[in-house]
Amino acid sequence: MRTNINCANGAIGVFDSGIGGLSVALAIRQYLPAESLIYVADTGHAPYGEKSDNYIYQRMHYITRHLVNVGAKAIVVACNTATTAAIARLRADYPLPIVGVEPGIKPAVLASRSRVVGVLATPRTLLTPAFATLAERFAAQAKVLLQPCPELVPLIENLAFNSDKMKLQLKRYIQPLLDQGADALVLGCTHYNFVAELIAEIVGPDVTLIRTEIAVAKQLKQRLLQTQLLADASSVATDTFYTSGDVALFYRQLQQLWPSVQQILPI
Repeated sequence: MRTNINCANGAIGVFDSGIGGLSVALAIRQYLPAESLIYVADTGHAPYGEKSDNYIYQRMHYITRHLVNVGAKAIVVACNTATTAAIARLRADYPLPIVGVEPGIKPAVLASRSRVVGVLATPRTLLTPAFATLAERFAAQAKVLLQPCPELVPLIENLAFNSDKMKLQLKRYIQPLLDQGADALVLGCTHYNFVAELIAEIVGPDVTLIRTEIAVAKQLKQRLLQTQLLADASSVATDTFYTSGDVALFYRQLQQLWPSVQQILPI
């Protein structure tokens, strides 16, 4: 296996079950403009929410091995479900920096005045032991309301960001949380970042939305500094995209979300 763990010229490997992780990759591109990115959309095995922890880990292992082989020096697991399901196993198997994403319950609790926090996430994320541990950690400080949102990811994968169906589903999921006094909402899936503005319109200015993509980019920078892997500011960054699913569909998605894309490779 090729490895770039001692090479600052390597790329940042980012993966998700689909396009949600692109929101994290965009934050990394903005926050670390000198870093090259390699993105994998594992849509051929999506949704992860229907898979076992072991199945998800096997996909994470396969994708990480591929990313290392094509030049990754660090990995970002840009999927809440994958992070909560198996990131500890992945870190045990690979000696390079691995950064995950998890629902931002802590900043939501700190931002809440009512001490009631709502979490929007995929059903699978909410069922993982890692998420249960995270929620329990803050249970004494605030009431944490969990809202599974099974309809959102398919709509977002279809780029139906502002559709009537999207608005209807968001209102259906969000209103019960508002009715119970939630004044901070956690976007617990990276896909939801692409409809954050619509969610903000629905909840109004008195509700704080908690997103984590910038925090992930900052954590990644810290890890790169600690391991002396941060790219030189003069480096010429490149973006490479892979998918295990329909290449033509992924190209259409990227045309809207990452217009500079030139090539997509199968994995």
